[in-house]
Amino acid sequence: MWSSLCRTLGIETAVIPYLLPDARPTDEAGWRELGARLSELSAECADAGLRLAWHNHDFEFVALPEGSFPIEHVLADGVLWEADLAWIVRAGANPAEWLERYASRLASVHVKDVAPDGENLDEDGWADVGTGIVDWDALWRISAGSSATLMIAEHDKPSDFARFARVSADKMRELSAANA
Repeated sequence: MWSSLCRTLGIETAVIPYLLPDARPTDEAGWRELGARLSELSAECADAGLRLAWHNHDFEFVALPEGSFPIEHVLADGVLWEADLAWIVRAGANPAEWLERYASRLASVHVKDVAPDGENLDEDGWADVGTGIVDWDALWRISAGSSATLMIAEHDKPSDFARFARVSADKMRELSAANA
């Protein structure tokens, strides 16, 4: 049923958007188990002509007690990645390293920015693309050279949707032209 719904809506990639805190594994074994289940779901999706991707937040980039990262287990065999780079920055990790590591597994990239500390508090500390601290000049080049087929402008809580769309689209056009 879900696969016919996806086809009806023109969805080619099903994305798992979030895992609530109380549902998150707390150790490597739990994350490995989740990755195995996602790999099974990915195979089911493939049988239905779909792809499966995981959308990250910050918690996937916080090291587990033994040193691995949840994202390493979530991106199990067949699972693609919808990379949200601003969340990686918020986790204190280097998004360029993760993009390069999983370049062949990217379905899409969320182009989102983080405001400097103490700014845009009414927008939960997010910023329009190109106005924050995320190094989009470097990250766009890496993203454009990956397997990602979509670059998606995103802001989790814009105070002005029109401003966000205008400023972000202008920056994304600039980045696209510079990396053509």
